[in-house]
Amino acid sequence: MNIKVFDTTLRDGEQTPGVSLTTNEKFRIASKLDEIGIDYIEAGSAITSEGERQSIKEITNQNFSAEILSFSRPLAVDIDYCIDCDVDGVNLVVPTSDLHINEKLKTNRENLLELSNNAIDYCKDHGLIVELSAEDATRSDFDFLKTVYLSGIEHGADRICVCDTVGILTPDSSFELFDKLNDIDVPIACHCHNDFGLAVANTLSAIKGGASEIHTTINGIGERAGNTSFEESVVSIYRLLPQFTTNIKINEIYDISKLVARLTGVYIQPNKAIVGENAFAHESGIHSDGIIKNSATYEPMTPELVGRKRKFVIGKHMGTHGLNSRLKELGLEVDNSQLQQICDNIKVLADKGKTVTDVDLQVIADNVLEINHEDRIKLDEVTIVSGNKVMPTASVKITIDDEQILNAGVGLGPVDAAINAIKSLDIFKDIDLIEYHVDAITGGTDAFIDVIIKLQKGDKVVSARGTEPDIINASVKAYIAGVNRLLRG
Repeated sequence: MNIKVFDTTLRDGEQTPGVSLTTNEKFRIASKLDEIGIDYIEAGSAITSEGERQSIKEITNQNFSAEILSFSRPLAVDIDYCIDCDVDGVNLVVPTSDLHINEKLKTNRENLLELSNNAIDYCKDHGLIVELSAEDATRSDFDFLKTVYLSGIEHGADRICVCDTVGILTPDSSFELFDKLNDIDVPIACHCHNDFGLAVANTLSAIKGGASEIHTTINGIGERAGNTSFEESVVSIYRLLPQFTTNIKINEIYDISKLVARLTGVYIQPNKAIVGENAFAHESGIHSDGIIKNSATYEPMTPELVGRKRKFVIGKHMGTHGLNSRLKELGLEVDNSQLQQICDNIKVLADKGKTVTDVDLQVIADNVLEINHEDRIKLDEVTIVSGNKVMPTASVKITIDDEQILNAGVGLGPVDAAINAIKSLDIFKDIDLIEYHVDAITGGTDAFIDVIIKLQKGDKVVSARGTEPDIINASVKAYIAGVNRLLRG
């Protein structure tokens, strides 16, 4: 059975506190959603604002394969705005619990039912697809809930949706509820919230109970504790419920996860399933050994399935198998004795509470291998001129292959100026600075500054570090150290 995926990242997801997407950002997300095979995209809520309507129109103008919907209350004013945005359909949200009917709408069940049916009639008269969503369905009287659904279907509703608005379902109660609705002859959707951390579990149980459509958001973003996580649900269906399928291109999941994280500013916790940075990271020696021999020993799926790569983390729990794999990735070949010495040195650092980076690993390995590289580039002197009305200017004196060179550069700040003074020389061509990170590793105004950078030349990437009381000197030394490493080939 094929399960349809209804994505509400652009509506429910955008209701995450602090998130407000521009028209261009919504368009970029919608384009990717369509590309990866999402069946239904809720592009927003047309009643919200002129900017929201502009965003929805931008999406509806693209002739996407996905059905494009807008959220709507059962009110003509909402529906008219949806029609103006040229959406394919509406997610018509109707409160069905007595709490919402009596306390929020200040009405009664009879009036609510009439309001719902009139809204559906109005939508169908204007050629709209209607997904009738019962808000707070899981706290509604079941008989009345079913009455709303069946009456709505008689008036032309194309699909219905059960909304667990405050996330109170459990996997057992979710299955039972959807099983009781199974005799309804239109597709039934499940819309869960994650207040108790059960949204994905409840969604999977709903599918087993008879749901043929699921509502999700990318990375599980949304109000309060968020919505059902798209990536966790889709991959769980693929791996754990083989009797069901979706239309999603699973290998694109990581890309859209990162895109939404960047554009919303809601970053992903490292231990988040599927898309967290630690989801396919291994430090334990026992785990690393097993993974190298057969990845299925400690991974329920390959990282490549969802567009990821496995990584071995350097730390005190790391064993020699994982360490050797990481050293080979850095282009270092060691014998068993050298490997054990490097491993022991890492554990000494880690026991002191230090995070062991690739830079540390390179230094430790070089020391053990007794590699003494003759650096082609040496820093002799850096001078900075900067002030409120003066563009930061740097002059650097460096020695390249025994030739002393003096050069100058300007930048947005003194560090930028110093780096620009260096990188304008021919030997630094085709070298890109792709990451720059600063930490104060001691306290006070005289703190030592630890600068870590990543440089790239072609397909080779290296890390380098500079530690000084002066951030400019630390940055320049880190940059030159990285370039020297790249030039060694």
